Amino acid sequence: MYALVDCNNFYASCERLFQPHLNGRPVVVLSNNDGCVISRSDEAKALGIAMGTPAYMSEPSFKKNDVKVFSSNYTLYGDLSDRVIKTLAAFAPRMEVYSIDESFLDLSDLYNTDLLQLGINIRKTVLQNIGIPVCVGIAPTKTLAKMANRYAKKKYKSVGVFYAANEQLKNEMLEYTEVGDIWGVGHQYALLLKKNGFHTAKDVTHIPADWMRQNMSVVGLRMLNELNGIPSIEWEYDAKSKKNICTSRSFGKLTNDYSLIKEAVSNHAATCALKLRTQSSVCTEINVFIGTNPHKVEHKQLHHAITIRCSTPTNLTKEIIGYALKGLDIIFRPDEYLYMKCGVMVLNIMPENSVQANMFDGVHRSRDKILSKTVDLVNKSMGKDTVRMAVQRFERRYKLRAGHLSSKYTTDINQILKVRI
Repeated sequence: MYALVDCNNFYASCERLFQPHLNGRPVVVLSNNDGCVISRSDEAKALGIAMGTPAYMSEPSFKKNDVKVFSSNYTLYGDLSDRVIKTLAAFAPRMEVYSIDESFLDLSDLYNTDLLQLGINIRKTVLQNIGIPVCVGIAPTKTLAKMANRYAKKKYKSVGVFYAANEQLKNEMLEYTEVGDIWGVGHQYALLLKKNGFHTAKDVTHIPADWMRQNMSVVGLRMLNELNGIPSIEWEYDAKSKKNICTSRSFGKLTNDYSLIKEAVSNHAATCALKLRTQSSVCTEINVFIGTNPHKVEHKQLHHAITIRCSTPTNLTKEIIGYALKGLDIIFRPDEYLYMKCGVMVLNIMPENSVQANMFDGVHRSRDKILSKTVDLVNKSMGKDTVRMAVQRFERRYKLRAGHLSSKYTTDINQILKVRI
């Protein structure tokens, strides 16, 4: 058996945790640059506020319905997510962190455990220890566990747990779930299934394997097995190394200031370099891109990118920044355009221990590797970017618009809650 534990309306729940007076009031959290809605409380959902709703279009509705609006506070959300994960790790011998607010637990070895009671204990413990409400779905496969979690939210919300312990309960859940709500079924596959007379997950379990493989490839066949109780999706106990890494941000306002864009590109490149070192990888190519705002039709438009090949695969911050700025010099056009966004991608990633040396390489890599490791250790203990390249500057003039940002209650000593007794 497997369990999927999912935090309810996670970002909104994180904000409510430190402002309990918002309980019962509609709450929404916006994406980067206060762009669109990415998390909603149940009260906001009841008002018909949809995911992806542009914030600027909804301001009158927010005011009318007394909706509390927050900018994304990823520092807070990441820290609370880490606390939830550490709490869940105590309940099962193996766990897969699926996303910031979802984790799979492998319950296969818990032979004499009452799994329904375990799910209730998980929910109670997370709420008591961290204060974040969760739902738990328990079933024979990961796909069914994902479905059971959704079913718990829809049909057993007060309990917050659903355990597909037998065929009757499993079929009840399958019959309730529409094909578009099956994990892994996108819009096009949902249309295909409905067109052929398959409307619920229960209908899908009766599809012949040959038809599924022919029309939905091996992915569909794997899903069919999972729905029939045959585990077919591999577990990823350790996160896989990324094949490409991208760091990009929109500017707080449109700009053609080269020094500001240079600062942003330098910091994005440094972040990519750190991510490479974290997974012990190097890249062979670096892509830089800039773009204007496509919604500002009255402005001249430009979306340009360039890829530069490294002379030697690298994860050194100074080299990756150097390549990125070289690319920026080539694609940047001054005066004519107002830029909205820039970013850096590191491509063709490989393990750092499999790099073939370049006989013409003039960089003292062993020394620079030690220096990078030391800088990373200092920044880890003293705070991000405590030590940085001079070109990265300190002002962060390109920072995102975040007009509704809450405090970093759990990670900044100057922003912790003060309690008066």
